[in-house]
Amino acid sequence: MIRINLLGRARPKAEREAVPLEATLQIVFLFAALLLAGGVLYYHWHSMSKESVELQTHIQKQRGEKARLEQLKTQVDQFAREKTVLQQRISVIEELQRNRTGGQELLDALANTVTRTDTLWLTSLTRSGDALTIQGSAGSINAVANFITQLKHSGYFGQIEIKESAQDSKVTAVQMFHFTLTGQFGLPQAASAGPAGKI
Repeated sequence: MIRINLLGRARPKAEREAVPLEATLQIVFLFAALLLAGGVLYYHWHSMSKESVELQTHIQKQRGEKARLEQLKTQVDQFAREKTVLQQRISVIEELQRNRTGGQELLDALANTVTRTDTLWLTSLTRSGDALTIQGSAGSINAVANFITQLKHSGYFGQIEIKESAQDSKVTAVQMFHFTLTGQFGLPQAASAGPAGKI
């Protein structure tokens, strides 16, 4: 239905109900709190995501470092085994070298001492490193004593001890003594120094 204003008066405005100020402020504060909480949650989520990515990167690096260290440990163990084998070989070579060194000098020194002692014969010579075991026969105890003296004076032998000495009861025609000596063999200082040791 159409209404026509014939009087020319202004039409009265409809009265609106006023919204209380407290309710408006509560709504504004609520939206502000929601926005702030959302911003804080977003910042926290972003920080945690970034930290998670950094942690994953660190874990990957640590795994790579662990694999590298395990490979290095395997190489070190291999080197240790090779070192043990080489050390054993070096020990054997050094032992052979020690046993070989002075062999000619040992025989020469023994030959010289035996030829200076009458009625004495050597029957066995055993060498282990520098330790010697000498077995022989002599026509008298004095010949054995002279042989020991000659060994000590030669400069090649030390710690000479008589281990056993007994008269041979099987031989009755002549007097015969069997003896066993122990001692140490070493090159004299002047001989081992060689030409370089001379002044």
